[in-house]
Amino acid sequence: MEIIALLLFVVAVIFIVRSVKVVPQQNAWVVERLGKYHATLTPGLNFLVPFIDRAAYRHSLKEIPLDVPSQVCITKDNTQLTVDGILYFQVTDPMRASYGSSNYIVAITQLAQTTLRSVIGRMELDRTFEERDAINGAVVAALDEAALNWGVKVLRYEIKDLTPPPAILHAMQAQITAEREKRALIAASEGRRQEQINIATGEREAAIARSEGEKQAEINKAQGEAAAITAVADATADAIRKIATAVEQPGGMQAVQLKVAEKAIDAYGNLARTNNTMIVPGNMTEVSALVASAMAVMKRAGSAG
Repeated sequence: MEIIALLLFVVAVIFIVRSVKVVPQQNAWVVERLGKYHATLTPGLNFLVPFIDRAAYRHSLKEIPLDVPSQVCITKDNTQLTVDGILYFQVTDPMRASYGSSNYIVAITQLAQTTLRSVIGRMELDRTFEERDAINGAVVAALDEAALNWGVKVLRYEIKDLTPPPAILHAMQAQITAEREKRALIAASEGRRQEQINIATGEREAAIARSEGEKQAEINKAQGEAAAITAVADATADAIRKIATAVEQPGGMQAVQLKVAEKAIDAYGNLARTNNTMIVPGNMTEVSALVASAMAVMKRAGSAG
C-alpha cells in the first residue's frame, strides 16, 4: 500500500509540474498540442494538459540588441569599407517567430548584412560618412518588411564603425590637413585685408577731423577779427558822438580851439626836427592862420552835424 501511495504521489507531482506553468513578465510561451500549435501562454499562471500539451518555444518580448558581424562593403567609387553595426529588434508575434523561420536571429543577421552592402554600394565613400542616418534608415526599412513574416519588429540599426583601408585613411588625413592650412591662409589674408582697411579708414577720418578743425579755427579767427573791428568802430563812433556832444556844451568850442592849436603846434614841432636840426617858420602868422583854418573846419563839421 505504501508503494502504491508513493507511486500515486509521484504521479500527482509529475501531473502538477507538467500541467501548471508560470510564465514570467515580458515572456511568451508557444504551446503545441500533439505536435500542432495550440496557444500562446501570456505572463502569469497557466494550465496545460499533461502529456498532451507542451511548451515548445519560449520567447522574450523585450528589446534585444544583436551585434551584426563586421563585413567589407564596396562603395560606388570602388573603395573597400569595413562596416560594423548593431541591430535592435523585438518579438511581436511569438507564433510566427516559432514557425516563420527556423532561426530568425540568423535570418535577421544575414539580411542586415546583405542590405547594408546594397545600400553602401549605391553611395560614394564621402557620402557614407555623411549619411549614416540614411544608411540606418534604409537597413531598418528593408529588414522590417521582411521580418513581418518572422514575427519580429526591427526597431533600429546603428553603424558602430566605418573603417576604410589605411591608404584611404592617409589620403583623407592629408586632405583634411590641406583644407585646414587653406582655411588658415584665407583667415590670415582676410585679417591683413581688414587691417589695411582699418588703417586707411582711420587715416581718412583723422584727415577729415584735422581739416574740420582747421576750418573751424579759421572761422573762429575771422569771427574774432570781425568782432574786434566792430568793437573798434563802435568805440570810435561812440567817442565821436561824445566829442560832438561836448562841443555843443558851453565852452566846448573854446576847448576844441585850444586842442587844435596844441596839435598844430605839436605837428610843427615834429616837422621841424630833422637830423637833430630845429626848423622854425619864418612867419609866425602862419601858425595863427593854421589855427584859424582848423577852427573853420571844426565849425563846418559842427554845423553839418
